[in-house]
Amino acid sequence: MIGKPLRRVEDLPLLLGTGRFAADISLPGQAHLRVVRSPVPHGMLRGVDGRKALSMPGVIGVWSAADLDLGPIGFRMVAFPGMLPYRQPVLAAERVRYVGEPVAIVLADDPYRAEDAADLVELDIESLPPVLDQLQEPAQFDDQNDTEALLHEDGYGDVGAAFAAAPHVVELTVTVGRHTGVPLECRGALADYRPGAGTLDFYGAAKVPHQNRLLLAGLLGLPPQLVVLREAHVGGGFGVRGEVYPEDVLVCWASRLLGRPVKWIEDRNEHLLAANHSRDQVHRIRAAVLADGYITAIDDEFWLDQGAYVRTHAAAVPTLTASMLPGPYQIPAYRVRGHVRLTNKTPAGTYRAPGRYEGTFARERLIDAVASSLGKPAMEIRLSNFISPDQMPYARPMSALGTDLEYDSGDYALLVGKAQARFGLAELEHGLAARRALGEAVGMGCAFFVEKSGLGPYEAVRISVDQSGHIDIITGAGSMGQGFETVITQICAQELGVRPETIRVLHGQTDQIEHAMGAFASRLTVMAGSATLIAAQALREKALAAAARMLEASPRDLELSDGAVRVAGDPDTGISLAQISEALRPDQAARWGLEPSLTADGWHTTDHMCYPYGLHIAVVRVDAGTGQVIAERLLVAYDVGRAVNPMLVEGQIVGGAAQGLGGALLEEFRYDDAGHPQCTTFMDYLLPTRAEMPPVDVLITEDAPSPRNPLGVKGAGEGGTTAMGAAIAAAIDAALGVPLGVKELPVHPEAALRLAKAARRESTSEPGGA
Repeated sequence: MIGKPLRRVEDLPLLLGTGRFAADISLPGQAHLRVVRSPVPHGMLRGVDGRKALSMPGVIGVWSAADLDLGPIGFRMVAFPGMLPYRQPVLAAERVRYVGEPVAIVLADDPYRAEDAADLVELDIESLPPVLDQLQEPAQFDDQNDTEALLHEDGYGDVGAAFAAAPHVVELTVTVGRHTGVPLECRGALADYRPGAGTLDFYGAAKVPHQNRLLLAGLLGLPPQLVVLREAHVGGGFGVRGEVYPEDVLVCWASRLLGRPVKWIEDRNEHLLAANHSRDQVHRIRAAVLADGYITAIDDEFWLDQGAYVRTHAAAVPTLTASMLPGPYQIPAYRVRGHVRLTNKTPAGTYRAPGRYEGTFARERLIDAVASSLGKPAMEIRLSNFISPDQMPYARPMSALGTDLEYDSGDYALLVGKAQARFGLAELEHGLAARRALGEAVGMGCAFFVEKSGLGPYEAVRISVDQSGHIDIITGAGSMGQGFETVITQICAQELGVRPETIRVLHGQTDQIEHAMGAFASRLTVMAGSATLIAAQALREKALAAAARMLEASPRDLELSDGAVRVAGDPDTGISLAQISEALRPDQAARWGLEPSLTADGWHTTDHMCYPYGLHIAVVRVDAGTGQVIAERLLVAYDVGRAVNPMLVEGQIVGGAAQGLGGALLEEFRYDDAGHPQCTTFMDYLLPTRAEMPPVDVLITEDAPSPRNPLGVKGAGEGGTTAMGAAIAAAIDAALGVPLGVKELPVHPEAALRLAKAARRESTSEPGGA
């Protein structure tokens, strides 16, 4: 089963229209919550008047921060003590810090009445000047802190000596704009507090239910075992969904207050105002370079626009930017300074390839600048600086997400060679050159990257066989639409020798399994997949031991296939897993001298991540009249170690490529000079559609299996996104004949037009120019 393009097993209810997303879940007697949000980016909150809302029929109540006894929302990822003052309150109390910040809540017996009533709540806010640029000097955040939430410094080697000795120093400033994941399904939550039992059920969980249970229980002062998070179908995550936001806490608080279920469903306008933004980094980066193109040091300083607060991801994005920026290159010396600055914008968090999309753009633009400076092909510079296979595992004295940064395996040059052959890059470039000679602005750009995946420290799985022979796999990991259930099914089916249709994967319910980390950081195939393999191996051994007693045979003489244990070479003698499960009923197991139940647990633990890698190639055409950049082809070569399901890996890469293209050409949150958001609908926040997405050719290789897990797999969830912005930028440069023309993403038509005009001016000013 492993390595086969098995069709997704989780799709039937979605195809039949019977999927249950957060908005589809309702409970008897539920109230509906609506959030009253700040209409100004920065100001002192002088009062909240809900009297008009309370006069409406069906309105249950209006509450503000003065009515709540809740602390700020805590961190779940890499954090530093100095970041604690910047956590977001559940409701703004004295000051509002961004348009869309929750200030009050209205509850009603109908969602439309709640919305109408929320519009009647009057906020008295004294406006203050907003901070909108992370490059400006830090302003005052509160009485004790300024708006620089973190200065993160890291590195290794003697950077100063490397630059002093370098015959060439190449430097540039690059910017990646503000955008986010925009999943198909907006956020939603339904909380049901039962006063008699003191329990709280939370529907609409995603991504990390067990971690969020701890956060919610801590905020509400409840024992974690009395809080149950339940994941339903999830319409995409991309880092944005599944974190603890103020609205999640508020529905739980309101349900406990009222003693009845409370439901909140986000609309798209709210989502674009209030859910995590991401990216938005400015890098000033330079390289010390020898005459042959070898890079002896990189020195980078970057500024991240964190928005108004530091949310649950804490320092995950800036530390990933810092640690992963050197990428696939040796870089003997490296220094990085990252400024996390607060502004009066929607708070930022993770989004597919967080920190790496930005860092890869900066690094690969730097590689292109080195090549341009030395008059060498950019790929030649890459090849001469790659970490070689005989240097693996390759450690840098840094950490990523709390783990030592050590690449496990890889042959980067081999992947480049395979991509050149598979995609016919030489012939492709020859054809583009011919088109440019005829006046078309077309070009190809490349960018290489290393990703991270398989973050520990653990994941657990329980596998049980019932007396009909059907198999349940229970895991706390979440399914975000990435095909997780299919992958887990394939691993179990292969190890137990059963048909996939006999397997059911149960996930994301905190009362079914006690411990889990969740679905983030491209970790599930590595962590939950390995735990599934370990559990299946343990269950296999248990089944063989039981069958040996029942068949009076040695376990060494038995084999498990097609759902039954048989004596090797004797197909007529056998006993099915269903029969073994029946024999291991509590009232039967003692007869055979065996432990009851055909069940086994599997744990996979690790203190290192594994590191897939890839090459992105973009072919673009620039319309000379409008400046529109049209992507004609996207090509991705990616080494995943081992592909459990190549079809799903390819699907992940294609989807990631679409989001990478969106960030490169279309998507951007803009604010006016007063701090008001200008992109709060899909009329203004532009997503790539089928019209903008070209064909994506994918090459999946398995040349560098990871030695850090029993499957040899590496994650595939983010590799379609990571280098796409850098590749598209290089392609635009090639199309317009302007080396290092693109230094900012996204590339809007007006920016492309400016580059085209600059290229024409340069060509006419050259000797012999027209």
